[in-house]
Amino acid sequence: MWRFIASRVLQAIPVLFIVITLTFFLVRFAPGGPFSTEKAVVPEVKRALEAQYQLDQPLLAQFGSYLTDLVHGDFGPSFKYPGRTVNELIAAGFPATAELGLYALLVAVVLGMAAGIVAALNPNSWRDYVPMSAAMIGICMPTFLLGPLLVLIFGLWLEWLPVSGWGEVSGDKILPSITLGAAYAAYIARLTRSGMLEVLSQDYIRTARAKGLPEYVVVFKHALRGGVIPVVAFLGPAFAGLLSGSFVVETIFQVPGLGRFFVQAAFNRDYTLILGSTVFFAVLIVVFNLLSDVLAAWLNPRLRAGLGVK
Repeated sequence: MWRFIASRVLQAIPVLFIVITLTFFLVRFAPGGPFSTEKAVVPEVKRALEAQYQLDQPLLAQFGSYLTDLVHGDFGPSFKYPGRTVNELIAAGFPATAELGLYALLVAVVLGMAAGIVAALNPNSWRDYVPMSAAMIGICMPTFLLGPLLVLIFGLWLEWLPVSGWGEVSGDKILPSITLGAAYAAYIARLTRSGMLEVLSQDYIRTARAKGLPEYVVVFKHALRGGVIPVVAFLGPAFAGLLSGSFVVETIFQVPGLGRFFVQAAFNRDYTLILGSTVFFAVLIVVFNLLSDVLAAWLNPRLRAGLGVK
């Protein structure tokens, strides 16, 4: 198992390096700069600011200096938040983003697995067609459309739920979580259905039913473990995607998460904050992909044997 994990980590290093390199040079080549404002900056002041943030150095020297700081866990100072580092901004915004991601993942898993199990137990019937049609709609509907639609229905027309904020009231978190988790619930529903259909056709399931075991025992004790393996493999990338893809939802519902800083950094050309957020989310994606691979290998003995994992 440790050899398997080590191989995955070694594979991730060049991926992260490519992400860092591309992001660094793309933000540098983008039009404008961190000190491009509506009012013209006095040349002396601009030169002093560039010297303070080492922007007067050659591009390769800046890249080498950034990599050196990154190895030590330092994302550098923010250009647009004086006196604050990117590490501090990430630490301030990530808790709300992580909480939103967890709630959205819970919505996705509960709704998706329930719909997938019902559809798999009733193939080619209305109990199959309805949830799978809803799943297809969920996949096709983007968050920037679903979010305002939920706000319009449940916030303005019915007045059941608040439409913005992220406070102590639990109702604040319902609409953002549903908006962010709906598409992933649709994917999980389809994966659960296909996995359960494959397992339910196996000989040991027919044997369990022939023994007279109750249907819920057959489904939840014997079939579910094998049927959710595709879902488990999907959960790692899904949670990483929920964290890194929450920018639109955070903007719609005014959630004080990391997405707010990232969007503002893109408008302000805050190089270090853009880079820090990108690298941070890239590391999260790698970590959760690794965890999902390990968990899928643990659940599936054949996969462990194929990978040489003990």
